[in-house]
Amino acid sequence: MATRINLLDWRAARRARRKKEFLSLLVLGLGASAALIGLGYVTVEHSIETQQARNQFMTAQIAEMDKQIKEIQELEKVRANLVARMHVIEQLQQSRAASVHFFDEIVNTIPEGVYLTAVKQNGQSVTIDGIAESSGRISAYLKNLDGSPWFKDPKLVVIKTAEKNKQRNSEFTLQVTNLTRAVADDAPQAAKGEVVQ
Repeated sequence: MATRINLLDWRAARRARRKKEFLSLLVLGLGASAALIGLGYVTVEHSIETQQARNQFMTAQIAEMDKQIKEIQELEKVRANLVARMHVIEQLQQSRAASVHFFDEIVNTIPEGVYLTAVKQNGQSVTIDGIAESSGRISAYLKNLDGSPWFKDPKLVVIKTAEKNKQRNSEFTLQVTNLTRAVADDAPQAAKGEVVQ
């Protein structure tokens, strides 16, 4: 039987074995670290992509809502215009009868010998220009206007006497408050009240 003698240094062999084990563990650790880093990277990338998709969805939804808000604002403008037009039409419908009463009453209150040259209305204030054969006829006209339910507060503003074609005439300007709209508005309500009774 032969004796085997190991001439190698046992410490060097142990050092080499430990070095191999260390390198194996190092490679294994690096591999595990790389795998963990890769997994973390993939997870973060996936989270970023998911968040970007959510952001894009929210951006698209916000753009859609902005578009709808703009459409609603345009519809509100159209609605406001239509309401304004309807209001104007209603006022014209209501004032149509008032205008007829106004001119009818202007004609009915004019006494003989008085001729009108201009009638101007600003709101409820009416300015009447005319020519009368005498100052007494202007006074009669003022009384007629004061007695009318369609007018109130007649005031003589200017009176001038002029002679044309050997005739003395009085040119006048007077102001009166027009009540035709208020009386016309009250008339349908009164008629409704009578029907109910």
